[in-house]
Amino acid sequence: MKIVVTGTRGIPNIMGGVETHSEELFPRIVDLGADVTVIRRDSYVKPQVDEASGVRNSEWKGVKLVDVASPKKKSFEAIIHTFRAINEAKRLGADIVHIHAIGPAMLAPYAKMRGLKVVFTHHGPDYDRDKWGFAAKTMLKLGERFGCRFADKVIVISNVIKNLIAKKYNRTQDVHLIYNGVPPADKCDFPEYFAELGIEKGKFVLGMCRFVPEKNLHHLVEAFVKWRGENPQTDIKLVLAGDTDFEDDYSLSLKKMAKENGVVLTGFVKGQKLHSLLNNCACYVLPSSHEGLPIALLEAMSYNLPVIVSDIPANLEVGLDSNCYFPCGNVGALKDRLSQVLTKPLSRISYDMGKYNWDVIAKQVMEVYKEMM
Repeated sequence: MKIVVTGTRGIPNIMGGVETHSEELFPRIVDLGADVTVIRRDSYVKPQVDEASGVRNSEWKGVKLVDVASPKKKSFEAIIHTFRAINEAKRLGADIVHIHAIGPAMLAPYAKMRGLKVVFTHHGPDYDRDKWGFAAKTMLKLGERFGCRFADKVIVISNVIKNLIAKKYNRTQDVHLIYNGVPPADKCDFPEYFAELGIEKGKFVLGMCRFVPEKNLHHLVEAFVKWRGENPQTDIKLVLAGDTDFEDDYSLSLKKMAKENGVVLTGFVKGQKLHSLLNNCACYVLPSSHEGLPIALLEAMSYNLPVIVSDIPANLEVGLDSNCYFPCGNVGALKDRLSQVLTKPLSRISYDMGKYNWDVIAKQVMEVYKEMM
């Protein structure tokens, strides 16, 4: 069974929810016996080079990697890349092309026209994101429509999305609810990195996500500054881990606001640095106004962290205790939640992570592929 994947910027170590999803899922699909090729956008990836031989690799953890040219332009890079990826999938003799996200799904009819079977994973209604203008939102809605109408199988990552496409497109057949997952926590320390950042174990709040408007990190900065003003003796800091693909007015203003208020900015981090931040923070905060099913939140839960999240449907579906939520956009309420967590002794919480197991998820996706064959 030959699977070609598109709709992701690429793997490994590339920022983004779909990218993290693909990085965890597709090596496991290979282990289950499939031949998987991920088509990457060449502007985001660095060639994988074998350190011993100096030879450029064309695979990672068994997943074959093919880089195609794509312009790094927010408005249309996904569509151009997906068009070229579908042509490459046909050339490679793919049995199935797996399209991720609603923007790339606009080309599901083209993939069908090329004689390919199509799986479409709906990661969330991206047209609700604040960064898009009217034209982009219209195109994203069209992509959602085409993906839901023309794909042979649709995978959704939450019941919220499943209900949405049933209501909007009357699509209830061949729709599979398969959650995002999270790997086992790697509970490590990195004291040299903490010294570099100027933070201490257990004495920082962590915000971890992309620097885009709908994540509302500016609300987190505002709420933390208000809380710190009420607790002037505190040595707790705020750490924002992440960055943006496209530097814009929002990301620049957020970074400026953060620096003016003594917030620690790490940039995009993975591996031991990220694991040490997750292992040692006082709590994790996600104040976003839009999510599909946030992998970053699941990661924080896997480290048994107290979490504070906005009360949007995708976050509510995770099923946290009511005191973990605050009304989206309400900075005062977020400040109060921070106060409730930070004025208590450092704590850890045990969550039920059973349905977010990547090994189980990979088997569920493999069953979808087998049904198509």
